[in-house]
Amino acid sequence: MDFVEFVQHRSAALFRTAYILTGSQDSAEDLLQEALEKACRHWKRVAVADSPEAYVRRIVVNLANDRWRRLRRAGEHSNLADHVDPRDPYRLVDLRDELVQALHALPIGMRTVVVLHYLHDMGDQEIADTLRISSSAVRSQLARGLAKLRTAVPRSESPAPVPDDGRPTPLPQFEGA
Repeated sequence: MDFVEFVQHRSAALFRTAYILTGSQDSAEDLLQEALEKACRHWKRVAVADSPEAYVRRIVVNLANDRWRRLRRAGEHSNLADHVDPRDPYRLVDLRDELVQALHALPIGMRTVVVLHYLHDMGDQEIADTLRISSSAVRSQLARGLAKLRTAVPRSESPAPVPDDGRPTPLPQFEGA
């Protein structure tokens, strides 16, 4: 696969990762552009990797971590509500907004582990290899991150009914939704 094909096929998935890690469409676009620019400059090395997408995803994660550290050092705090795109079709789902805000309250390491586990369906060892940490650190970060998310976005007493007409299962109801 050449670089243009790679971008055509995988940039949407990489953008979703960048968006969830940054919480801003503009920041995610910048992050993805920078990651793809780096991948393009080293495409011969990226193309022969076991998984070019994993290689570029690692670049996205590293750039997001660097961005987060720079913002923390500068004392800036990103308010996710300032970055919500009104054209976003998911904006109508209150849960999504609550969940993304809670995700952005997590430390970047926890957030990255949660995103890689749930968005990319990566296992503990794969995440550990990607982030260059131990599997036990991945499990710990994931468990602590999920506990914090559950506290920040508590479930309501009654779960949403499951339709039996073949439609997708609706998102669970949370307090305040």
